[in-house]
Amino acid sequence: MCCGRRQTIVIYFVAIVALALGSDATAQNPLAAARDLYSAAAYEDALQLLNRIRPSAEQRSDDGHVIEQYRAFCLLALGRTAEAESAIESLVQAAPSYRPTDAEVSPHVRAAFGEVRRRTLPGVIQATYEVAKAAFDRKDPGAAEAFKLVLELTADPDLGALRSQPPVSELRTLAAGFLALSTAPGPAPPQPQPPSPPEQPAAPPPIAPPPRVAPPRPTTNRIYGSDDANVVPPIVVRQSFAPLSDVFALRPGIVEVIVDELGEVIATKTILAVNTVYDRIALATARSWRYRPATLDGVPVKFRAIVQLQQKTR
Repeated sequence: MCCGRRQTIVIYFVAIVALALGSDATAQNPLAAARDLYSAAAYEDALQLLNRIRPSAEQRSDDGHVIEQYRAFCLLALGRTAEAESAIESLVQAAPSYRPTDAEVSPHVRAAFGEVRRRTLPGVIQATYEVAKAAFDRKDPGAAEAFKLVLELTADPDLGALRSQPPVSELRTLAAGFLALSTAPGPAPPQPQPPSPPEQPAAPPPIAPPPRVAPPRPTTNRIYGSDDANVVPPIVVRQSFAPLSDVFALRPGIVEVIVDELGEVIATKTILAVNTVYDRIALATARSWRYRPATLDGVPVKFRAIVQLQQKTR
């Protein structure tokens, strides 16, 4: 009984000293003062201070996730489980990669964090993927980092079995494919042209040959194919299968691409499907391919080409 009373007195003494010494520091660094109060087991005082400096939803603060972290610690220490879980959810949304270690907190606190992260992370991953995809669609270079964060979060150990189940497994596959597309090298820059040779004296005009009848130009709206005679098929400039390297396929797929007069792919279609995720990434990959256009009598024409995708084996 005497030892317990002495220990209680020591704890209160430490809390009083922390409050006295930290009165000036609170005005300058309230977060540091709140952490000192938590270390002194003055959980109620620390929580009140944290609530006063907690940023609003409209404000952004680099210390916001640290505030929610210590709010959760205090609430768990006070047995206010529902409020602690709400604070942890806010922390996961602000800093989804943060996981307290066993050396940092007790196993009880670590287990509480793990359970809330397990049910909150799938929604955070979905939202992060949607942000990354929107950035990819508008050709924002920041899309690559966002897709990397999706891959990092889908591998989080707190997810447990959810990592291998939809929608987390599908978002990981999609993020891997779009990351490869967003980091693929673009077309080579044009090479400088050599200087023009000096002008030569004008030669006497040659005798004009008899006029030749030019071959009829092909109809520009027509799409030619391998069955059309006298059509030279397009020549591959870039036809990479790299974005499909992380996606397992039980069988090879086949896509149809339409190459226009500039050698760009203007339309894609699945001919032999593999699965929903694979086919979606395959069509997105085909859109980035480039060719030297097909020609008819030397004139570029549209061409329908059939491409078999490489099958990945285990």
